[in-house]
Amino acid sequence: MRKTFVVLLVTGLTVSAAACTDARRARNAATFGDKPADITCWTYGTETFAGRSTGKVEYNDGGRIAFVDAANGRYTTIDGECRVVYLADGDEAAKAAVAPGEAGGPVAPPPAVPEA
Repeated sequence: MRKTFVVLLVTGLTVSAAACTDARRARNAATFGDKPADITCWTYGTETFAGRSTGKVEYNDGGRIAFVDAANGRYTTIDGECRVVYLADGDEAAKAAVAPGEAGGPVAPPPAVPEA
């Protein structure tokens, strides 16, 4: 009797854990689908990556993002503080017309303030 209870408990916990993961993936897929995104990442106030994904960006609980880089077609993972901006339909043409630093264009973050 006790062995049956333990087996059912472990099975229930496994199914529950998988359901949470599946629910999170389904929510992200429904929200963003396979839309491309502009991604900019910084480490200690220094820009370490600026580019675009070919599709959906996946997020890890540890702060890591993963995506396929549109520039080279490679699967890329990045740790750090990242800003991910999903593009709406028709935004790609508008983004191409705006140069960096112009009104509406990408702007670098302010320099990091050293701690005392």
